Amino acid sequence: MRILLVEDDLRLAETLAEALIDERYVVDIATDGETGWQHIRSMDYDLLLLDLMLPELDGLSLCHRLRSHGYRLPILMLTACDTIDYEINGLDVGADDYIVKPVDLQKLFARIRALLRRGNLSGSPILEWGELQLNPSTCEVVYGDNPIHLTPKEYALLELLLRNGRRVLSRSVMIERVWSLESPPEEHTVKVHIRGLRQKLKAAGAKEDLIETVHSMGYRLNH
Repeated sequence: MRILLVEDDLRLAETLAEALIDERYVVDIATDGETGWQHIRSMDYDLLLLDLMLPELDGLSLCHRLRSHGYRLPILMLTACDTIDYEINGLDVGADDYIVKPVDLQKLFARIRALLRRGNLSGSPILEWGELQLNPSTCEVVYGDNPIHLTPKEYALLELLLRNGRRVLSRSVMIERVWSLESPPEEHTVKVHIRGLRQKLKAAGAKEDLIETVHSMGYRLNH
């Protein structure tokens, strides 16, 4: 799951992003509303975490612009303004939820999970490929009865592969979907993470080529 955090307090933004990454989200940061708008136009996000008071374009205006252009991603507003008028204004322009600073991280995580569940009610939450199962709601991965403990990047790569099945994903696509825009790694890094993921899957009982390398193209899941 990819989250855009639009927050002009860079120290707070980096603290929140680090906490969200630990929860296995991919996080991009924008420090003003216009940059946030450009990010959303160029990348698909699962959720927007939006500060109210922003330079260039404030949070209310960005939220209104997104909804008027047909963007339906969940929007969770962050603000230090603890008054009912701000909350009503945020909800009226299209925000889905509202949380007041200072942010309680556990409450924030719970609100995010609730919004993401609400946006995915149409399908089964469990991603499956043979005996392999990944539960995005709990971040649990099992092969048969064997739990698999993955790093955040291994988990994100496996989730991406499961959501695409037999479709071949290039390393550049994987980098775009799994790493933040601010710190994309070299393509060799993907190979290293895939190797570690394969080793853990094999140790849990999966066949060695469950993740198949398609020469000169990328990776996909194998039957």
